[in-house]
Amino acid sequence: MKIRHIAAVTIVTAVLLFTQTYASARGETYEIPQTVDMTPVVEEPEPTELHALSAALMDGDSGRVLYEKDGETPLANASTTKVLTCIVALESSPGDDYVQVSQKAASQPEVKLGLQKGEQYYLEDLLYSLMLKSHNDTAVAIAEHCGGSVEGFARMLNRKAAQIGCKDTYFITPNGLDAEDENGKHHTTARDLALIMRYAIKNKTFLHIAQTKDYTFSEITGKRSFSVHNANALLDMMDGVLAGKTGYTSQAGYCYVCAWEKDGRTFVVSLLGCGWPNHKTYKWSDTKKLLSYGSYNYNYETYWQEPQTEKILVADGVEGNQDIGTLVYLRGKCSVTADDRNKKILLKKGESVICQTEIPPKVSAPVLKGEKLGRIAYYLNGELIDSYPVYAEKSVEKISFKWYVEKVFHGFFH
Repeated sequence: MKIRHIAAVTIVTAVLLFTQTYASARGETYEIPQTVDMTPVVEEPEPTELHALSAALMDGDSGRVLYEKDGETPLANASTTKVLTCIVALESSPGDDYVQVSQKAASQPEVKLGLQKGEQYYLEDLLYSLMLKSHNDTAVAIAEHCGGSVEGFARMLNRKAAQIGCKDTYFITPNGLDAEDENGKHHTTARDLALIMRYAIKNKTFLHIAQTKDYTFSEITGKRSFSVHNANALLDMMDGVLAGKTGYTSQAGYCYVCAWEKDGRTFVVSLLGCGWPNHKTYKWSDTKKLLSYGSYNYNYETYWQEPQTEKILVADGVEGNQDIGTLVYLRGKCSVTADDRNKKILLKKGESVICQTEIPPKVSAPVLKGEKLGRIAYYLNGELIDSYPVYAEKSVEKISFKWYVEKVFHGFFH
């Protein structure tokens, strides 16, 4: 492939040199282009050989899914649930709240911090325990404090998931342990999980917690102290990791969700069912494949294009002293700012944004100045990504019988 490419460049260059020589012999001039771009469009192939049963790569800015493997399949998601538990807790209660440990919280299975019934902790300290070491007892203590009960907090989780835009997420527990009730199993999808992480990283406190390597805290009386180390190994594998959360249950297998930033671009990866015991490292290789694919193929590009607007016929319209039968037209006006013109979107090599003027060719009078006529719309792969309203530049009155009478009378007597 490389030899054929070099040969092609050589042939094209030789043809151009011959053309220049021939033109000179005839007293003509011919400019050889400064560059001859024969570089083939190269892109990193889609990561088809993923271990995960379900996966998604998302643009952290727009929420657009850049790649997915069965991304809308509902699956158990284990402790990745705790990303939503953390963000809901941050939004519903102050970090210096006292959290009292119940027997239910203290009796949760491993992995656990070892909370004891009756102890009190600052909520913020427990959030570090939740995110860094994925403690199940901590999750229940947080849930009971913020939601009154595990069931009440689950309703908060599901309400927030719906607000974020999740389409098929149902959480029963705050820690992600396998569970089922009359409404179904505890689950989400790779798409929904990526949306949850995309939402969470907008919170500065969440980011600070997720990026902390080690954290030490005590029970409020100071009788017991704890040190927790961040289990998100990707923090040590790659620069630019914003946040990440691992998870495992027998039903879910190994799961992972993370956000990563490079050169101003933010990518979110979510993996469900990424191997079972003896394949604990599958999630790291899958994550790296997806991030490499996104980083190599997607870059920010401006997408503003000057719209082409035609004159709009105003049926039954009249203005000024026009003659009977004269057609009345108007133009649409679209107001945009410099920021609008400089908006960018992640585009893959070969992708382009299509600008469409969605304005009817004819409207009926009367028309008021500033009345909305349509819009300028921008589409990517058939999906609307942005739009700007188009307004009437002037008012046009509706022709009336009185106007006809006055026009005839004026023409007859003048």
